[in-house]
Amino acid sequence: MEPRLTLITLGVSDVGRSRAFYEALGFKAGRASEDSVAFFPAGGVVLALFGRAALAEDATLPDSEPGFSGVALAHNARSEAEVEAVLKEAVAAGAKLVKSARKAFWGGYSGYFADPDGHLWEVAYNPYFRLDEQGRVALD
Repeated sequence: MEPRLTLITLGVSDVGRSRAFYEALGFKAGRASEDSVAFFPAGGVVLALFGRAALAEDATLPDSEPGFSGVALAHNARSEAEVEAVLKEAVAAGAKLVKSARKAFWGGYSGYFADPDGHLWEVAYNPYFRLDEQGRVALD
């Protein structure tokens, strides 16, 4: 397999509500979006929103109770102040603040929010990761 991540699909209870939440955070839905699915360009990958039950059915798995899934999405910021600003923006758009921003054990600064369906996002400033002009992490 070629090591590449092209699409992240979140199973959501209400595609319209979740689309409005992500648009409030600045994501712009692509033309392929419909009432039942939304696609957002996200810095080289695509963030997709699809009905939770339909996604489980497509994967031929039973749906389960939402909760901690062992997965967190992340938004790397250019500064500690930007971490604070992004967390405030997310809460204003309807997110639940899970962990306020603070110094992290690994030397950075981070906090967490959950989207309307409980999908966990870390917002972090990592002094060891360089972000390019497009905001993509450039690993050495």
